[in-house]
Amino acid sequence: MLVDAIMGIKLKYLVKRNWTGDPCFPDTLWNGVMCNNPSADLARIISLNLSNSDLSGEISLNFTSLTALETLDLSYNNLNGLIPDFITSLSSLQVLNLSGNHLSGPLPESFCKNLTRQLVLSYDQLVVGPLCAQRTNPSRKGTIVKAVSIGVSVLVAAILFLGYFIWRKKIHPNVGPESTYDDLVRDPELENNVPRSAKGHGGNLQNSESRQFTYKELEKITNNFEGFIGHGGFGHVYCGRLENGTEVAVKMRSESSLHGLDEFLAEVQSLTKVHHRNLVSLVGYCWEGDHLALVYEYLSQGSLFDHLRGKNGVAETLNWGTRVRVVLEAAQGLDYLHKGCNPPIIHRDVKTSNILLGRNLEAKLADFGLSKTYLSDSQTHISATAAGTSGYIDPEYYHTGRLTESSDVYSFGVVLLEAATGKAPILPGHGHIVHRVNQMITAGEDISRIADARLEGAYDVNSMWKVVDTANQCTLDAAAQRPTMATVVAQLKESMALEEARESDSSVRATLGGDISALLSAGGPSAR
Repeated sequence: MLVDAIMGIKLKYLVKRNWTGDPCFPDTLWNGVMCNNPSADLARIISLNLSNSDLSGEISLNFTSLTALETLDLSYNNLNGLIPDFITSLSSLQVLNLSGNHLSGPLPESFCKNLTRQLVLSYDQLVVGPLCAQRTNPSRKGTIVKAVSIGVSVLVAAILFLGYFIWRKKIHPNVGPESTYDDLVRDPELENNVPRSAKGHGGNLQNSESRQFTYKELEKITNNFEGFIGHGGFGHVYCGRLENGTEVAVKMRSESSLHGLDEFLAEVQSLTKVHHRNLVSLVGYCWEGDHLALVYEYLSQGSLFDHLRGKNGVAETLNWGTRVRVVLEAAQGLDYLHKGCNPPIIHRDVKTSNILLGRNLEAKLADFGLSKTYLSDSQTHISATAAGTSGYIDPEYYHTGRLTESSDVYSFGVVLLEAATGKAPILPGHGHIVHRVNQMITAGEDISRIADARLEGAYDVNSMWKVVDTANQCTLDAAAQRPTMATVVAQLKESMALEEARESDSSVRATLGGDISALLSAGGPSAR
């Protein structure tokens, strides 16, 4: 029944997700789906996030088969028609987000007639709720009107607030790109400390070292966005050059992007307070009307993903020594986020395509749009709906919503397995890379069967095993059993030392062999 319902939803809306198999099976990662207890026989889907999924048509009756749903997010699609009465049959539903669609008509009477619980409903970008908090309330209409009034009041206040800063901008025309901005507004109820209000024109950074660009400036430095160099979840990326000749990468948010203002602010906030040689540097940003953009230092050699997959014109594979150094440097950047920042930052989207490489293949961790920051040093975890990239998401975090540093550690373990095997995290018909490698180890396979065949055996066997063993520790099911990133860094340094010793030996042997050959060649004729 569960699979039939979710597949019915997929077929009706032509959902483009990695939905195969059983959505609540422990080894399955269904993007946007969360189950209450995946390992139990009676597992149920409790959260379904189909936001920004290009859904069209009316709200499907199939949703009613997901009887344990607590959260249903259908926001920012092309859904139309009325909000159906049958939604109220979902007796466990607590949050329903219908914002950003083309729904019409009043809320169904059944929302208050049939519900005995609190329901937070987001509709037409106004949060209406909790609805029907008391079933005995004699005026259901009054409850809704009051809730809508509160929502309207908040919206009006926001408009007045924005108007004030537009006015402020007009009377202070000399505020320029190098200006600093007011302090961040921190809300302890917001998981990511994302500012609630935009202070100044497009900025809200405390003592920001980052430059605020205008859209016209971005057009100029990118030569009207001619130098397209890639595309990510946020939008298109262009190569640009500042006035002083410095090359930069300009990431422009596209209208179809799943990342919005929250992710933009999270990235700006994170990168303006972290400074490490293995973290990408933010040069500046643009927040002008509908234009959101991030300007980074330009890293000319693409990503680790490009080199492992041969993407974006990268043909030559990285040797093992370079791979170990790249993942070691990325690990150092991640360790800094976890232990060098106060409070710690969880990246939440660690993957090979977010490890960028500079001119000399130096590695830097990038893309902080999904990052989360602890509110205090004493906080043990962050409660957050699972987010990230399929194949890299920590299963424990995915199923519990408890985000910790170990969630990044799991993702980094997948990166290590990619670097060692050269294979993608998920291969259709072959399962997840963690299970594939574990099966090979259990079967007693030699490391040569696990390692990337393109390396042609040019690696220290112990160095390779060290990385694979470290990856296995990082991807243990129980988060508490995984190592810290500091431990991972130490183990990768050992692997690096082993490979450097092998390379040094090979170099010496090659040199001696060449000298001997030269001597033999020179002495051959005289000997005769």
